[in-house]
Amino acid sequence: TQWALAEALTQLEPGAAGTVLYPSGVAAIAGVLLTVLRPGDVLLMTDNAYEPSRAMGRGLLRDFGVETRWFDPTDLASFEAACCERTRCVLLGSPGSLTMEVQDVPALAAAAKARGIVSVLDNTWASPLGFAALAHGVDISVMSLTKHVSGHSDCMMGSASAGPEWYRKLRVRAQGLGNVVSPDDASLMLRGLRTMKLRLEAETASALAIAQWLEGRPEVARVLCPMLPGSPGHELWRRDFTGGCGLFSFVLKGGTSAARDALIDALGLFGIGYSWGGFESLATPVDPASIRTASAWPLVGMEPGDIFGVRLSIGLEDTADLIADLGRGLAAWAAQEGQA
Repeated sequence: TQWALAEALTQLEPGAAGTVLYPSGVAAIAGVLLTVLRPGDVLLMTDNAYEPSRAMGRGLLRDFGVETRWFDPTDLASFEAACCERTRCVLLGSPGSLTMEVQDVPALAAAAKARGIVSVLDNTWASPLGFAALAHGVDISVMSLTKHVSGHSDCMMGSASAGPEWYRKLRVRAQGLGNVVSPDDASLMLRGLRTMKLRLEAETASALAIAQWLEGRPEVARVLCPMLPGSPGHELWRRDFTGGCGLFSFVLKGGTSAARDALIDALGLFGIGYSWGGFESLATPVDPASIRTASAWPLVGMEPGDIFGVRLSIGLEDTADLIADLGRGLAAWAAQEGQA
């Protein structure tokens, strides 16, 4: 069963020679980095990376003698400036976690290759159905299968797909670390693969409609959705991607902590949770400015403390019902702020 899943994922990723399975997405990232890196190496990480990946750079990798440096995800010059003779690997994530910037992955991968740097992409947001990572120059494509592939939020797994050389190395290291998955979980992932394309199409259409609605709300300062014209990196998304997904964020125009709590508490259809990619819609309060190292994120004219973000994972509920639920949340926010 595990081999069947790995082979199916390999077929989804053009240019891949094989896929290695891991117990979770974080385990996949750790397994890949522990395969590529050695003590004394430097890892470059995009500044909008998934927080557990950032924590890995600050903790696990540091303990193994690896230095992590962050760079501005939207600035190729920032990447080039961060490179040094010891740079061995770059970890990309496009769109970025929480703030959803789309990176110029082909340009970054090409710049890395010219310097002998291994490029790794967290491709969970788009999956190979929406972005062919290896075909765009990336060496290793990582996914949290817990999200789109599962689709039902009932099992956890990660994967790494690569060409022949890195696939062999990843497989050997995964075996050495005891990274295995159960046949039951693999069967659930195979179940999810059968409907993933249809689910992604439905979630993307619903997410875009909701993003457009949020864009017209007076309470909202900015909508961060790659599929939405004007969102950071939208033109790159149009150029490089063949699909989207239901995950995006929006930023409110300030507000007290009581107003922020009122918004979240007023949501009835949206669940409150950190995961995403399942059939159930989720909302998560976020502070994007708190996970930046190399680049300043706050919107022009706003202080970091005035920013309240909400990340939405749009599921398969009726779009109008989800909009109505968000309307109740925004009304509660406005009432608490005295703006109703």
